[in-house]
Amino acid sequence: MQTIIKMMTALSLALALTACSEDKVNQSELRESFKPVTWKMVTTWPKNFPGLGTVPEQFAKDVAVMSAGRLNIKIYGAGEMVPALQIFDAVKSGAAQMGHGAAYYWKGKIPAAQFFTALPFGMNAQEMNSWFYYGGGNELWRELYEPFGLIPLPGGNTGVQMAGWFRKEINSLDDLKGLKMRIPGLAGDVISKLGAIPVSLPGGEIFSSMQSGAIDATDWVGPYNDQAFGLYKVAPYYYATAWQEAGAAMEFIINEEAMNALPKDLQRIVKVAAEKTNANMLALYTAKNNQALQTLINDHQVQVKQFPQDVIKGLKQASQEVIADLVATDPQTAKIYQSYKSFLTRSAKYHELTELNYYQNRQGVEWP
Repeated sequence: MQTIIKMMTALSLALALTACSEDKVNQSELRESFKPVTWKMVTTWPKNFPGLGTVPEQFAKDVAVMSAGRLNIKIYGAGEMVPALQIFDAVKSGAAQMGHGAAYYWKGKIPAAQFFTALPFGMNAQEMNSWFYYGGGNELWRELYEPFGLIPLPGGNTGVQMAGWFRKEINSLDDLKGLKMRIPGLAGDVISKLGAIPVSLPGGEIFSSMQSGAIDATDWVGPYNDQAFGLYKVAPYYYATAWQEAGAAMEFIINEEAMNALPKDLQRIVKVAAEKTNANMLALYTAKNNQALQTLINDHQVQVKQFPQDVIKGLKQASQEVIADLVATDPQTAKIYQSYKSFLTRSAKYHELTELNYYQNRQGVEWP
């Protein structure tokens, strides 16, 4: 009996070694049959800017490792290949195969694109990701970009964003009138309704515009990135009232022709690396924002403030009007809005019962 067992073990080992050998041959043949490809990725962020700029770099490293060097991606920061707000056109034309940015930058081309970054008083990061992957959001996004020959993928989330930096205090709605503020997406249309003047600027131009007085206020992201730009040097008031971007989703855009030219396994690697990036960015910002806020307060004496209730009420009312106007004038937006609204309504009710209730219950707990 023992002899039979030994023979069977030896046979199994031989078969396993043969399979491993064949697998190595197949992998070697695979590499030889497909010449390594190099893609260009353009971004709307300064090169290696903390978080927004470094996350695409890590994505490229992940793709290179998982593809065994068969797909390499070279990252170009804002202005290195094309201006920050022209990456959509660069990827569409094939000048670059990929881009990393935020969908609401393309509101002039595709009004409905704004739903895939953030809506005022809309979904948070957790809800956005759930809508993307399990609520039909990704399918609607793909349908929206298809006429442009582009494939969108969720590419990260910065979480709840601060209301921004202001040269003067905001004590009432009247203080918004005539205020020149850098703020993208639908939020810009909202403050315009309240008498402010929205200004569209890429991140790399914010500090100099605040310093020169070209703008009076700016939103950017949150403490982690705001500290990196040194915005505390040009504005004394930091408003934490979250309203315009409760979960700002980033995007990868891929030239569809370039994607289809890849073997199926490399296409899958790109998608899996994007999913990893999407989850990792939110974790990064959750950790770094808290650290940076303490530095801003303790080392730079930043005054963190909240909008008064009449300002919040005015922002809510204006947001509802802006979204209603957009939905009424664009059928494509109306279709996406119905999906977004339906998912948010269900999610909000559940989160009020769970997340909100938990946060309230946790207040006052002192850890030993």
